[in-house]
Amino acid sequence: MKKVFFLDTVHPILAERLTQSGEYDCIEAHDWTKEQCETQLIDADGIVIRSRFTMDESFLQFTPNLQFIARSGAGMENIDEAYCQKRGIQLYNAPEGNRNAVGEHALGMLLSMMNKIHTANRDVKKGIWDREGNRGVELDGKTVGIIGFGNNGKAFAKKLRGFDITLLAYDKYKTGFGDDFVIEATLEAVLRKSDVISFHIPQNEETIHFANQEFFDALGKPIYLLNLSRGRIVETNSLIKSIQNGSTLSAGLDVNEFEKKSFENFFEETSNEALNFLLESDKILLTPHVGGWTNESYYKLSSVLAEKILHVDNQ
Repeated sequence: MKKVFFLDTVHPILAERLTQSGEYDCIEAHDWTKEQCETQLIDADGIVIRSRFTMDESFLQFTPNLQFIARSGAGMENIDEAYCQKRGIQLYNAPEGNRNAVGEHALGMLLSMMNKIHTANRDVKKGIWDREGNRGVELDGKTVGIIGFGNNGKAFAKKLRGFDITLLAYDKYKTGFGDDFVIEATLEAVLRKSDVISFHIPQNEETIHFANQEFFDALGKPIYLLNLSRGRIVETNSLIKSIQNGSTLSAGLDVNEFEKKSFENFFEETSNEALNFLLESDKILLTPHVGGWTNESYYKLSSVLAEKILHVDNQ
């Protein structure tokens, strides 16, 4: 029987389905230290993770029998994919499980920013009845640019179909995805024409600080910015300058550069000037990396992983 160690907490449907198959012995290890993992994973056939440990050679050298790593989520930046390929370790992720949640969250953040719902709510609760200061802007008639047209980018586009907008989508690695609503565009066109730009790309060497000073300098008009991908996609200091000079009207960040791998420890370090700006500016809308973290996606992420693992096992 294959041993699968759960190093993070995920929805129990994954362990239930693997166990019911009769092929897997599922072992809860979400409270193990790194040192415990180094001594206990020697007979691991599979590992289930979220983000607690980095899956690199220094960690995986203690797993000589490892056949797969299943990541409950979409991003794979915490996994050394080249090393895993060299070892023949199969990698699974589950972007299909939380794409709808991300699409809905992106739309919610955008409408909140454009209609100043977050500041209006704060003002009213403070006894301030400021209608003019919280006057909104309508999404209809605007041009929305999506950078990255994978699972999450497509999900956001689907949510936007009820609006009278022009939708531009850019993906470096895809072509032929345009339709009667989505216009396949170059990056230059997205930057020049968009009123809203939303990021849905993975973090890798090519995409770290994708939204840098050069990016903001290339904007054709002031934008609303959304980032629901990874925090290091947007260079914070460049974003702040863009906010200050008016080329970015507002930014909705479900992720940010200062986010820790262990999100719960986000505020433990002494904050810096850039972080303070994000926390204090009315033009920044922050959420704690929950874009893909709904009750429904919690289940779907594990269900998708179960399907993928069991499908390969049954081939």
